[in-house]
Amino acid sequence: MCGIVGYVGEKRAAPLLLDGLRRLEYRGYDSAGVATLDGDHVQIVRRVGFVQNLAAAIPADMPGHTGIGHTRWATHGGVTEQNAHPHADSTNRIALAHNGIIENHALLRARLEDEGIVFRSETDTEVLAHLVSKFYAGDPVDAVRKALLLVQGTYGIAVIFAAHPGVIVAARNGSPLVVGKGDGETFLASDPHALAAYTRQVVYLEDRDIARIDQQGWTLSRLDGSDVSRVVEVLGEEWADDGRGDYSHHMLKEIREQPESLARCLRGRVVPESGGARLGGLDMDPRDIASIQRVGVLGCGTSFHAGLVGAAAMESLARIPAFAEIASEFRYRNPVIGRDDMFFAVSQSGETADTLGAVREVQVKGGRIFGVVNVVGSSIARACGKGVYVHSGPEIAVASTKAFTSQVAALLVAALSFARTRTLGPHEGKSFGDELLAVPSAVGEWLQSEPQSVMDAVELVTKGRFVFFLGRGVSHAVALEGALKLKEIAYLPCMAYPAAEMKHGPIALIDRNTPVVVIVPDDVMRDKTLSTIAEVKARGARVIVVHSAGDMHAARVADISIPVPRASTLLSPLLTVLPLQLLAYRSGLALGRDIDRPRNLAKSVTVE
Repeated sequence: MCGIVGYVGEKRAAPLLLDGLRRLEYRGYDSAGVATLDGDHVQIVRRVGFVQNLAAAIPADMPGHTGIGHTRWATHGGVTEQNAHPHADSTNRIALAHNGIIENHALLRARLEDEGIVFRSETDTEVLAHLVSKFYAGDPVDAVRKALLLVQGTYGIAVIFAAHPGVIVAARNGSPLVVGKGDGETFLASDPHALAAYTRQVVYLEDRDIARIDQQGWTLSRLDGSDVSRVVEVLGEEWADDGRGDYSHHMLKEIREQPESLARCLRGRVVPESGGARLGGLDMDPRDIASIQRVGVLGCGTSFHAGLVGAAAMESLARIPAFAEIASEFRYRNPVIGRDDMFFAVSQSGETADTLGAVREVQVKGGRIFGVVNVVGSSIARACGKGVYVHSGPEIAVASTKAFTSQVAALLVAALSFARTRTLGPHEGKSFGDELLAVPSAVGEWLQSEPQSVMDAVELVTKGRFVFFLGRGVSHAVALEGALKLKEIAYLPCMAYPAAEMKHGPIALIDRNTPVVVIVPDDVMRDKTLSTIAEVKARGARVIVVHSAGDMHAARVADISIPVPRASTLLSPLLTVLPLQLLAYRSGLALGRDIDRPRNLAKSVTVE
């Protein structure tokens, strides 16, 4: 969701702010703005729509060597220029950009209005600008601190003061901020991706940190006024690449990158010679693994679907009772957590607010929780302290593709590691590990020879009024993911069900020519799923079957047959999901959708 950038240095700020905002466009937004220091006031330019609209409105010679920028995903107030960030105080000498939600904004707003403050927007954020102005008495950090002590909620903020050229004050609580050091210049962003082109030396703010930033670097303190220091970290090389190359869309590029992203995720972790796996980030010895009584996998959206596969692997391979749950539900149902329970928090961005809340709930109840994230230094990675990086590299398209397969692969590696300690002998472990290591090559070969039947399926689903996705076992997780992608990218109404559930109600929705996508790998549930295909075809449905290569019976019962390479049950999602990703991409393309930035969605969901 919303993005923040900031710059202090010798260069003109506006062009650098615009470049940073462009790098954050993938997060999802509906308006954008920048504020720079111009003498004794702040100059603010804001526009509804994409950053290109903002760029067209900014004067070519917009002054100021200090500035902040913002992309807004609306929470309080409609999508209007008045509600766009940054917001100024009444004197236009202080400007502030904010990510997050101020929960007590209505009370604070009423108090400020009683004091004569006239508000110019409907946002919760403008309250902060006026509070900072109210407390400003010459010390910008003190003003921000006093304002934030009155605030309840989440925030990542950047504030500039006309009286302090060359200074940005930043603070965070539940919404990420990272500061980067260049040569005689300092950068601020809500996402390290915005900084990678300018610096690799970064420091991540922690909750209740306040930073005073100038061109020489930063000084950190806590909200209570105490001093603090943070470790400077180095961004990985892969985070500097955000281009599409020769691809028309980031989503297609990221689908095609899955052989490489999967290989990175597996490299050095699967150990065929011992039949096991190595995950140093978990820091668990065999005695720790043997003591696990239950595994929970928590995530939202695509990450939840990956968690379903991971939980199935934990039970099937390691014989540990396991479950996957949507993080937003888990965190509020007062879950029972045993002392020997273990949890994985799965999130591509590592900033998903509901998953971060679930992490804290597990920790409050004394449970062990490990992150499965893509972004080094992200909030979930830091909150968990231990975990697994999936090493997908930047994922720019809002709809997640390569992160899903990497998350599944990481959870399979964890399951193999646990299973080798608890249940598997070296021969069985080596067999599973060898097959897992062969998956990236199989994915690459299939993507290079994408069958024409994918386009046949596109023609069918784009003409349908409603699409069903069906699967059993881990293929139900793939069905959920396929339906989510088609909804996200093509805006087509669709629903995913366990195949056996069709006759318990949903089959009433089937009529002549209803498209039904069925995932049928050659596993123990194959014959049962083929029976469901017969049931829906008897009601007139048109069936698209994703099946194992060589399964001639599955191909014959299909109206459209999409074969994928054979794989054992737990590995099959890494292959059966590929045609569903392409089905969503090509359907969205056929319908003229905004592929990389679908409406109303954000890449990093940092509010509840």
